Amino acid sequence: MTARVLLADDHAVLRSGLRLLLTSQNEYDVVGEASSGTETLSLAEQLQPDLILLDLSMPALGGLDALPILRKLVPSARILILTMHDDPQYLRQALKHGASGYVLKKAADSELLSAMRSVLRGEVYVHPSMTRILLEDMLPKSQSGDYKDSWSSLSEREQEVVKMVALGHTSAEIAKQLNLSAKTIETYRARGMEKLGLQTRAALVKFALQEGLITRD
Repeated sequence: MTARVLLADDHAVLRSGLRLLLTSQNEYDVVGEASSGTETLSLAEQLQPDLILLDLSMPALGGLDALPILRKLVPSARILILTMHDDPQYLRQALKHGASGYVLKKAADSELLSAMRSVLRGEVYVHPSMTRILLEDMLPKSQSGDYKDSWSSLSEREQEVVKMVALGHTSAEIAKQLNLSAKTIETYRARGMEKLGLQTRAALVKFALQEGLITRD
């Protein structure tokens, strides 16, 4: 019995390559292709696939935002993240929101096929280079390193971005000031917040005030 697969990625060339790869196997039937997050939701509900290959960076609605909605629309489907992002924060968020696996686009074709087989069996698959992150999460804080609340653990750029976020600047504003892309700023912000063990901007502002990084003026 073949598995019905929905491809969700905004790059047509990549989707074409994936379709060729999967149709060369007897195990898969590509039933649809989506180029945006909203299109993914619509096709997933309509087609009810067994497996969704989901990119994180798509227009209209990103993969992380689409994940919890997909879990409700197609609860029986396995969702395998296929992304260029090797940032630990993305991995943790993807698994938290119901992804069955996480594969980097730079992975070999054979690894993707192995990951698909694993998640269809009900297993969780994570790119080998990122399994260390999950192991560290399982360790007590004293073993994995008591640094999450340490400002000094942030790089200079992370400190700069986090401080500007605490001051109320948006990612777009920070990107313009530092001559970087908004996506790069988001990465610095996510890493900095993670190291500090903070989840919200309100918590960040409180931390920054307590540590004297910003003032109320």
